[in-house]
Amino acid sequence: MARQFQSNHNVVYSCQYHVVWCPKYRRRVLIDGVDVRLKTIIREVAAERRAEVIEMEVMPDHVHLLISVDPQFGIHRLVRLMKGRSSRLLRQEFPWLRSRLPTLWTNSYFVATVGGAPLAVIKQYIENQKRV
Repeated sequence: MARQFQSNHNVVYSCQYHVVWCPKYRRRVLIDGVDVRLKTIIREVAAERRAEVIEMEVMPDHVHLLISVDPQFGIHRLVRLMKGRSSRLLRQEFPWLRSRLPTLWTNSYFVATVGGAPLAVIKQYIENQKRV
């Protein structure tokens, strides 16, 4: 996979991140349509913020993303927007989530830059999560 650069008004960048986050208490609630709707919400937020979702996998109890984002916007702001909007919308659209959890997501998440590893390897790792 050839390295691709993006730019904004004053920065040329190539910043890819592997991000993982979980529902509160690591409950297995990302099922029965919640997973499909979550993927849609994540893609919408990414598109609004000019971020690129390179790979995504939603497991019943956690989310894996390989994403490229403008370093001036920041991965922390993008993750906060994705978790915030998805929590609000999913709890509105799937009322059973409100009865199972006080909040949808934990406060924490994992993020690692993938500059040192070939993107194809990280992408394959995320694709293979369902098979584990």
